Amino acid sequence: MAAAGAAAATGSKQKENGSKSERERESSNKRVWLYSALLALQYGAQPLISKRFVSLKKLCKDWSLLKAVTFSGFPAAIYALQNSLLQISYKNLDSLTFSMLNQTKLFFTAFFGFVILRQKQSIPQIGALFLLIVAAVLLSIGEGTSKSSRSRNPEEVLFYGIVPVLVASVLSGLASALCQWASQVKKHSSYLMTIEMSIFGSMCLLASMYKSPDGDAMRKRGFFYGWTPLTLVPVTANAVGGILVGLVTTYAGGGFVIVSALLVTALLQFIFEGKPPSLYCIVALPLVITSISIYQKCPYRIKKKEA
Repeated sequence: MAAAGAAAATGSKQKENGSKSERERESSNKRVWLYSALLALQYGAQPLISKRFVSLKKLCKDWSLLKAVTFSGFPAAIYALQNSLLQISYKNLDSLTFSMLNQTKLFFTAFFGFVILRQKQSIPQIGALFLLIVAAVLLSIGEGTSKSSRSRNPEEVLFYGIVPVLVASVLSGLASALCQWASQVKKHSSYLMTIEMSIFGSMCLLASMYKSPDGDAMRKRGFFYGWTPLTLVPVTANAVGGILVGLVTTYAGGGFVIVSALLVTALLQFIFEGKPPSLYCIVALPLVITSISIYQKCPYRIKKKEA
């Protein structure tokens, strides 16, 4: 009996050792596959990486300050001013009105695209832009006559709410057309443009701090004065949104994203602020949605004679 028990114990130990060795082999195989995949990625990407660095050297040789200011400096300054105007408008309009008025940048993008790049619009697109303007007029009238705006100075709503977002839309269309002109017509590198616009945009924002009330407050109390952990929520959401825009637009289209965003804005405004859309917003919302959908689905097609 003792011999039989010893044999059973020996067998169980051998099984345990065997299972351990099998697990070690499995983990070792997984590491081998991982390292092999990384090595294959590095080996395959190395020629492309080398070419990129060589091209960057060539781009740096052709770089000039005049080109940088012309192709990237002006759009960067325009975008910086646009963002400042949007921050002013945020505070003086309800969320849904702001979002719909902000879509008028579609009209100005088409306008400056035609003026600068000679990009034509199809007849349905022209009709869609007309609907967008009608919606903007309705929202402007509605915001001035709504009950919520009567508690505030109408001039304040107009000049610190409606006008800034409309001017920002004009600037957005102009900057977009200028960037497209620089990259497509003048063949300016997108890599350099990204770097240059980041630098020029930061310089513009830093320069604006010297005259703005926010700049005075930051110099007296520090850059992070008034910040709380909740301050990071809109900053992070905006950063993540910039990444998601490219991904979602690739699969669903820009029109789907914008229309969905408008509906979400209306829903969240009602949930968190208890503010239902005004009659003007209810009328303007389907106009904006229809306009964006038509504009995205009916692009201008080059005729054979024009080609």
